[in-house]
Amino acid sequence: MKSINCKGRLIDFETPKVMGILNITPNSFYDGGRYNSQAALIKQAEKMLEEGAAIIDVGAYSTQPSAPFVSEEEEVQRIVPVITELEKRFPGIILSVDTFRSGVAKQALDRGAAIINDVSAGMLDSAMMETAAAFNAPYIMMHMKGTPQNMQQFTQYEDVVKEMIFYFSERIALAKQHGITDVIVDPGFGFSKTLDQNYEILNKLDLLQNLGVPVLSALSRKSMIYRFLETTPQEALNGTTVLNTLSLTKGADLLRVHDVKEAIECIKLFGKIHEK
Repeated sequence: MKSINCKGRLIDFETPKVMGILNITPNSFYDGGRYNSQAALIKQAEKMLEEGAAIIDVGAYSTQPSAPFVSEEEEVQRIVPVITELEKRFPGIILSVDTFRSGVAKQALDRGAAIINDVSAGMLDSAMMETAAAFNAPYIMMHMKGTPQNMQQFTQYEDVVKEMIFYFSERIALAKQHGITDVIVDPGFGFSKTLDQNYEILNKLDLLQNLGVPVLSALSRKSMIYRFLETTPQEALNGTTVLNTLSLTKGADLLRVHDVKEAIECIKLFGKIHEK
C-alpha cells in the first residue's frame, strides 16, 4: 500500500486523497487575489479541511506561463506568515509548500509545513532535494521543461509519456540518493505540454503506476479544460470533475483541487463502484 509519512503522521492512499489549493498570489489564473487577507485565507483553509482535504497546498508564486517573476524574498514574506498562522489555528493540519526554491521550502518547513511540492523536481534549485531530506519531508516532483516563464516553448516530444517516465525514473533515483524516502509524482498537466499532449498523458496516466510511488493529478480548472470547452476557469468545475473521475480510473492517488467538496464526492462515488 502506498503511503507517505508527514512529520510522524501516515497518509495512506488505499483510498485516494484530496489536496486543497490555497493560493496567496495576486495573479493565479483562477483564484488570484481572492484570498487577499489573512482572515479570508483562514476561512478558506477551514472550509477545505471541513470538506475533507487531507493536505492544504500553500503557494505564493503563480506558475502560469504569463505570470511575472517573484523574488525569493517576496515569496517568503507572502508564505511564512500564512504557514505560521495555519499551523497555529489548525493543530495537526498537514501543509504542503508549493515552491521550487529550497530557501522558501526551508522556512516553510521550519514553521510547520510537512511536504514540499516542487514544480521543477529539483531542476531549478539543486539544493531542494537536500532540503527535503534534511526535514524528512515527502517530496512532490512535477514534470516540466524550462521555467514557468518559458515552459510553453518546450513542447516537442517523440513520445511524451515515455519521456516523462524516463524523467521521473531519473529524478526518483536522485531523490533516493539524497535520502528522500517519500516521493509523489505529478505529470504536470499544462506545463510544457500542448492541449493534445495533456489528454494523451491523462489517457495513459496508469503507466505512471510502474514508478511504484503515489501519483498526483492536478487538473483543477486548467486551460486544457476551459479552452477546449471554450469557457473560462470560473466555468470549468464540471469539466474538472469529469477529468478528476477519469484520473481516479487511471490510478491517481491524490487530487489537487480548488474545489474540495466535489473532489471528495468523486472519490466516494468511485469507491462505491469498486467496493469489494
